[in-house]
Amino acid sequence: MKNTFYYQDAYRQTFSAEIVHSSQDKQGPYIVLSNTAFYPTGGGQPHDTGWIEDVEIINVENIEGEIRHYTAEPTALTGTVSAKINWARRFDHMQQHAGQHILTAAFVELFGYQTVSFHLGTEIVTIDLDTPAITEEQLLAAQARANDIILENRPIDTKWVTKDELSTYTLRKDVAVEGDIRLVIIPDYDYNGCGGTHPSSTGQVQLIQILETEKMKGGIRVHFVCGKRITEQLAMRKEVLSDVARQLSVPEREAASALEKVMVAAKQTDKALADARESLLQFEAKELVAQGETIIASVFEKRTIQELQKLARFITQENPDTMALLVANNADKLQFVAARGADVKTSMKTISTSVLPLINGKGGGNDALVQGGGDHIIAASDLLAHMQAVL
Repeated sequence: MKNTFYYQDAYRQTFSAEIVHSSQDKQGPYIVLSNTAFYPTGGGQPHDTGWIEDVEIINVENIEGEIRHYTAEPTALTGTVSAKINWARRFDHMQQHAGQHILTAAFVELFGYQTVSFHLGTEIVTIDLDTPAITEEQLLAAQARANDIILENRPIDTKWVTKDELSTYTLRKDVAVEGDIRLVIIPDYDYNGCGGTHPSSTGQVQLIQILETEKMKGGIRVHFVCGKRITEQLAMRKEVLSDVARQLSVPEREAASALEKVMVAAKQTDKALADARESLLQFEAKELVAQGETIIASVFEKRTIQELQKLARFITQENPDTMALLVANNADKLQFVAARGADVKTSMKTISTSVLPLINGKGGGNDALVQGGGDHIIAASDLLAHMQAVL
């Protein structure tokens, strides 16, 4: 593999090669070339895309010792062909991958935190650190150290060595590969076995920006971007911030504090509305109980199951000799609640057991209160009639 064009020169964008053969596997039709500058998926780095003649290459994989260039449709190409990789995609991957090496090495150098996994996504890059917690100060320190290495514009070298020669290098982590081993080296900073493509100097990474962290399987996942992706992230965040500031009618610098005030006010309003709904349900329960019936049965339009449950509890609390049979006719399903007061002995489970099959429904509860819902197979009024008939 060390003789492939992408290892000989990571900056090579065009090349000519012979078509060895074309075939198809479960991933689709593909072309195998005598040599290639297309990087196949591997080592955390996504595959290249591009073109062989005018045929678009949508995926590249190293399978069974050959590099397969996948196309959308089978092709009739033969002989010597010209090819071109999607350079914008390749260089972005080179920036992000080199940035990962630099940032990972910073965490190791400063805090001894090893990277246990790496993912290069279409927008964000992540590394998982083997530490259960990390501080904001540590993140800023690692980011600053990484950006210092970038600013120094150190060379990024590659070298093929044998397993026996590894002992002469201070590697960041053990290498499990047998045979020829490819090292990516930032002198006096990072020595690491890696099969990816990288720029020739750290300065071409441009900048590293950590975006956020999250806990992940006992470790910490760090989200970051490098190079051009920082500009894209900045543009996206600027657009969002400007929109928020405009809607709040405040300068961008005041958007966070203004939004916090809005959120506090919204929570207060939500609580006030919830209290008001509770009061209305209590008032409604009193009115229903005032009718003097021992079985209060009603059909409602567009009531949530939570509202039915609260209303049923208020009714049975108001009069412990009462049973409440409530049905809601909602857009997606029929729902019901059956509840009994403290002085009623009838089990509400008999109601749910009887009516759930009528609506292909599911439900649950106990002897004092049951609830359920199902399909609109029968009318809401018919469901209520069935519930009453059980009693």
